[in-house]
Amino acid sequence: MKDSNFLKENNARSLWHPMAHQGECKANPPVIVTGAQGVRITDVDGHEVVDGVGGLWNVNLGFSCQPVKDAIAEQLDRMPYYSIFRGTTNDAVIRLAEALRDFFEPDGLARAFFTSGGGDSMETALRLSRQYHKIRGQSGRIKFLSLKKGYHGTHFGAASVNGNANFRTAYEPLLAGCHHIPAPYTYRNPFNESDPARLAQLCLSALEDEIAFQGADTIAAFVMEPILGAGGVIPPHESFMPGVREICSRHGILLIADEVITAFGRTGSWTGCRHWGVRPDMACTAKAITNGYFPFGATMISEEVAQVFESDETGKAAIGHGYTYSGHPVGAAAALACLAETQRLDVPVNAAARGVQMQAGLLALQEKYDMIGDVRGGHGLMNALELVSDRAAKTPIDKATIGTIQETAYRAGAMIRVSGPNIIVSPPLILTQADAGVILDALDAGFAAVAK
Repeated sequence: MKDSNFLKENNARSLWHPMAHQGECKANPPVIVTGAQGVRITDVDGHEVVDGVGGLWNVNLGFSCQPVKDAIAEQLDRMPYYSIFRGTTNDAVIRLAEALRDFFEPDGLARAFFTSGGGDSMETALRLSRQYHKIRGQSGRIKFLSLKKGYHGTHFGAASVNGNANFRTAYEPLLAGCHHIPAPYTYRNPFNESDPARLAQLCLSALEDEIAFQGADTIAAFVMEPILGAGGVIPPHESFMPGVREICSRHGILLIADEVITAFGRTGSWTGCRHWGVRPDMACTAKAITNGYFPFGATMISEEVAQVFESDETGKAAIGHGYTYSGHPVGAAAALACLAETQRLDVPVNAAARGVQMQAGLLALQEKYDMIGDVRGGHGLMNALELVSDRAAKTPIDKATIGTIQETAYRAGAMIRVSGPNIIVSPPLILTQADAGVILDALDAGFAAVAK
């Protein structure tokens, strides 16, 4: 109890939390998690719940995946670190690069540049895409296009292609030359279009229009998540990403897929791009690559793009970019073990099955509670509820009410995530049918508490 009191009293005294107002952290202390096993977490008071957040979209294999923990311990004993900057490398990262080449072969991705996480992976992709065009003699291609509502990290470049003002306005001016088009967000869009297929075409037309306005020869890359995650789980119509691919190819624009959330099985396919049958020029990965057990990421690069760098004779292709922990051997060992276990369990199969169950349960809750304006998901274990105070007017619900729902659901047995008016459900991919039922029952309890 003494240690428990110390943690509660001192959490906000010397610790600043990401994505939070620090004053609110003092007034409303966060849940202090002190234990985790399987798909469950335990707080400082001994309360155990199913983790409906999956850590932060990343603990696909749960919190007690022994093969990954063993790989980390073995690598720490053998060699805890060595750099892969020019002139040296390590054996674990070579093995991982080959394994990822095989894994991403259906996506057309053949090279790996290793990073410390998703934001680093996006920053890497943005830099390499500009350099790619410079090597080819098209130095005017410096701009980036992306989707409103998209999330790509908080580095200056990544934040600049973000499509949510919450991650931008406090830090502007950001990187110049970043422009956004409407997302295929059926529930809210500037076209007032509720048909997903029609909306996809309108958004593709907006992309064509923006390219024409900016000038195709000024644009380096288009950035998108195959399914928008932190923006509220927004799955596009099946025609959208293939349409983006065709437009980018026609105009000589690279397509950067942000697979930080969607890679390694979460969508019910092995990658988000594969879900839509699209081969990107680059893909950013992190999160589930090590199950959250070690900070690690990778920017995957297509054979076509790689050849431009590797065949250069001008000297422009030397990469002046990297991180101290690029290709960290402990992270590489964790990623190798994680990839093997992910494939052994064939996690997309369970993600798809539990996703169907979750989607059906959430739609049933929508029938029961008017405050649920929209249910989004249906693609593996990526689900969201958008809450409203008036369903007809689509008025976003107030912060206090959604906070009460979250707190009640936690007391009832499930950790859920709130993002604006959205409740996001992204549990581990090893979730059982019973675990999914606990999350749905906890949500029901949360809605019932405020419906009274």
